[in-house]
Amino acid sequence: MRVAGKSRGIRTRRAFALSVAGLMAAPALVLGTGGSAQAASCTTSTGPYQKQAEKYLHRPVDGKQSAADCKAIQSFQRTYGVTPDIGYAGPVTWRTMKTLTAQKAAGKNPNKDKKCPTNKGRIACVDLTRQLSWIQDGSKLKFGPVPVRTGRNGYETRTGLSKIYLRHINHWSTIYHVQMPYSQFFDGGQAFHSVGVKMWNPPGSHGCVNMRPADAKAYWNLLKNGDDVYVYGRKPGT
Repeated sequence: MRVAGKSRGIRTRRAFALSVAGLMAAPALVLGTGGSAQAASCTTSTGPYQKQAEKYLHRPVDGKQSAADCKAIQSFQRTYGVTPDIGYAGPVTWRTMKTLTAQKAAGKNPNKDKKCPTNKGRIACVDLTRQLSWIQDGSKLKFGPVPVRTGRNGYETRTGLSKIYLRHINHWSTIYHVQMPYSQFFDGGQAFHSVGVKMWNPPGSHGCVNMRPADAKAYWNLLKNGDDVYVYGRKPGT
């Protein structure tokens, strides 16, 4: 009887272990939606920026959430990595829309206002307000502008003039335990590097200038130690 009891105990523990493993493998839930991140349902709530979102998305502007409004807002959120992607016209969604508008307006003349120095030769410019970066040589645009993802509230990317002092193509962050490909450090622990999230994904980095992989690789090929970096402006939401 003791042997049988022992066998039942082993089977029970194995079943428990398999149950835990199954829970660990289950898709992560989005708080407040009751579904997985890929199955987030549309909200019926009218957001504080409903009219602005409707106008941006060329929807009828009545300030009232409809099923079609929600689907349009949700599609925008998923396209640009805005979370949660439940179709709610909140401040992060509207801020992203405004940032995109400013980025598109920059065109191929991002330094029209001459805020980034043109007397330094090769320089990488970072405009926190528009979440844009580009490389110029004097007043001549060499690359970009490209969207970037800078420091979140409390971890703002520092402004001012600095220089690239360390480059590491396969850097590993011992602080945040993440890969930082094409890292080019220019101010303490802050660097240009590529990430696997979209540039508009909130809330932002821990101070680094996140880039899309192709853009980070281009920066790696165009810049070198000693090149100037100029950061100015203020990221929306910080």
